[in-house]
Amino acid sequence: MYRYFAVVLLLAFAFHQSFGTNVTIKTKDGKLCLYADLMVNFSVSYQKNDSKMATVPFPLPDNVTTNGSTCGTNNSLLMIHFGKGHSWSMNLVREGSVYQADSIVFVYNLTDNTLFPHAKDTGTANVTVIPKITNVGIDTCYSCKSEETFVGRSVNQTLWNVLIQAFVTNGTLSENVTTCVADRTTTTVAPTTPSTTPSTTPVTTTPTPTLPAPTTGNYSLKVNVNSTACLLANFGLRIGVKLGKKYEEMNLDPNVTAASGSCGVDSSQLMLVSDSVNITLTFTNDTKKFRLHVFNAAGKTRSGMPFSESNNNLTLWEASLSSSYMCNKEQNYSISDVLTIFTFNLHVQPFGVKKGLFSTAHECALDDVSILIPVIVGCVLVGLIVIVVVAYLIGRRKTHAGYQTL
Repeated sequence: MYRYFAVVLLLAFAFHQSFGTNVTIKTKDGKLCLYADLMVNFSVSYQKNDSKMATVPFPLPDNVTTNGSTCGTNNSLLMIHFGKGHSWSMNLVREGSVYQADSIVFVYNLTDNTLFPHAKDTGTANVTVIPKITNVGIDTCYSCKSEETFVGRSVNQTLWNVLIQAFVTNGTLSENVTTCVADRTTTTVAPTTPSTTPSTTPVTTTPTPTLPAPTTGNYSLKVNVNSTACLLANFGLRIGVKLGKKYEEMNLDPNVTAASGSCGVDSSQLMLVSDSVNITLTFTNDTKKFRLHVFNAAGKTRSGMPFSESNNNLTLWEASLSSSYMCNKEQNYSISDVLTIFTFNLHVQPFGVKKGLFSTAHECALDDVSILIPVIVGCVLVGLIVIVVVAYLIGRRKTHAGYQTL
């Protein structure tokens, strides 16, 4: 028992795990067979009695039960119950010397008036997604601090700070770790500047735009229908996708895009769902500045080709917590080798919104330059006028002096 708790503490220290939902499943003889420490955020959209839509964000709590969890030789089920009739489960399958999670099922109870007040529908609903937890070696823990977001029309889930071991042998948590690909891969997206200057310089990309500028959409969020906005976001968005040698673009149409998400103290999410693409933007802050930290996009191109790309290590749209970030000019960023995004008339504030209004904006370098140019031109014109006036006065004095000599 001492060794088990020592290993847990060692792993928690090594991976800097945040406090999340921690569960242990044991066999009938009291031996550990399945361990999980993870964090999940949900965002559920539902219809109210007045036919209006409401979106409710909430986390997976730490106070849960695990009835129905099972440990088998080749199949194990992690079943987590919480609240008034809600559950979250992960099915794990073993194949030889490795195992994987082949599905996650989230069941939510619309009869729960605490989470879903005035819901038009009653009873339970469920959604099934497939996580990217694969090729985990037997006798190793799966660790992933990076976020994995599953976007749907009614339910969005974000899973992160995960530490899992299924098919535990000898009843002891392993000290060996299988790290997820997202934690091992770091992609440089945009040039950075010294810490005193926000990173606002976009990456220059070679593809030539094939579409007109997208329509600017208002994708602001509210905690509930009667509250003021907690996240403000206005922008036009174009997505460029390169699959093989073929490059295609699509504009996000705000008229057919539903916005949902959550507002948090340290992390806020904006989820956009249209008929062709699902997008998740995750903003984080370090108590002084906020930034766009994660960008996920999945959907189909105009020719019908599916894609799913993400970057979990961004430092974009950075500004102080007491301000907003603005860039009216077109910017473009390489999210991955496949995905490029183009923004137009961008104005965002994911934290500290007061009275539903944007705070003073930190303007990007491109906007600063556009403002500076007319100022410079004006100064030059004033200088030329001064030179002409001075030359004219000197000429008149010389002419006048000539007359006096005569």
